[in-house]
Amino acid sequence: MREASFVKQNKDKWLEFESILKNKTSIDPDVLSDLYIEITDHLSYAKTFYKNSNTERYLNQLASQAHQKIYKTKKEPKNRLISFFKTEFPLLFYQHHRELLVAFLTFSFFVLVGAFSAANEGDFVRSFLGDGYVNMTLDNIEKGDPMAVYKEQGEFNMFLGITLNNIKVALYAFGYGILFGVGTLYIMMQNGIMLGSFQYFFYDQGLLWESARTIWIHGTIEISVIIIAGCAGLVMGNGMLFTGTYPRLESFKRGVINGLKILMSTIPFFILAGFLEGFVTRHTEMPDWLAILIILSSLSLILFYYVYYPIKLNRQLRNTFSDLNSDIVSTQPQTNRT
Repeated sequence: MREASFVKQNKDKWLEFESILKNKTSIDPDVLSDLYIEITDHLSYAKTFYKNSNTERYLNQLASQAHQKIYKTKKEPKNRLISFFKTEFPLLFYQHHRELLVAFLTFSFFVLVGAFSAANEGDFVRSFLGDGYVNMTLDNIEKGDPMAVYKEQGEFNMFLGITLNNIKVALYAFGYGILFGVGTLYIMMQNGIMLGSFQYFFYDQGLLWESARTIWIHGTIEISVIIIAGCAGLVMGNGMLFTGTYPRLESFKRGVINGLKILMSTIPFFILAGFLEGFVTRHTEMPDWLAILIILSSLSLILFYYVYYPIKLNRQLRNTFSDLNSDIVSTQPQTNRT
């Protein structure tokens, strides 16, 4: 269908919907929700056949206004939290895999920088990790228990302290995104260098495997969600830099909201990482196969929820829209097709 025909066919409905949105009287949320679904269907069609057109921009703005109106007036269902983690967040996060990749590559690069620096500068580890920690660890190595640091506190106190500290780091990674994303990259750099020098320190002591099998029991999830928090900061920074079709203030608001949603998704994982560090990591006597199983299970969980599942969910959504577009086209008179 030609764009002019598409606009002519639906113009009255769009204007009516726009009028409803501007109406200050009370609106039935369910009716508004049904209209919103229809508008988003039209928007999907316009994105497919009239990409970057005025029609697409108009419908995008209209859908955005409707979304805000719905979520201000519609009562939250009892299973809102479940819906957020099961559907809303994965659909959102798929759009930000690029920021996730940037955060991951930045972090990984500075892990290598940290290891390289530790290998070539004798005092680098002490300057970064502190004399107190290095001396304590060397004492534990001499006593034959290099991972004793994970046994010094009680399980619950360690769990609580580590969880709160990790959440604080995540808040820094997100909050510094206000500096156009540069602050977030700095947090990624700082933590990457720390991890790289930390692991090289144990490698230099001939304890790379002993440290890795112990530390990554909790570190797999902990480091992963710190990187994801970095992704949240970059999303906020990008909202300030790259506005797309939105006004700058609106783009910034969307960046903040989306970044906060990403940050919120990490809280259960930080709790899980804190639990593992407080209650499981201390058991350095566990067999290698069990440690490896926990590490691989943790990695699989992160990759599934933050990478595979969002892709799968969005493919399903795209297929649904594709079927809808096909139905729309097939119902139009032959004379209206290009």
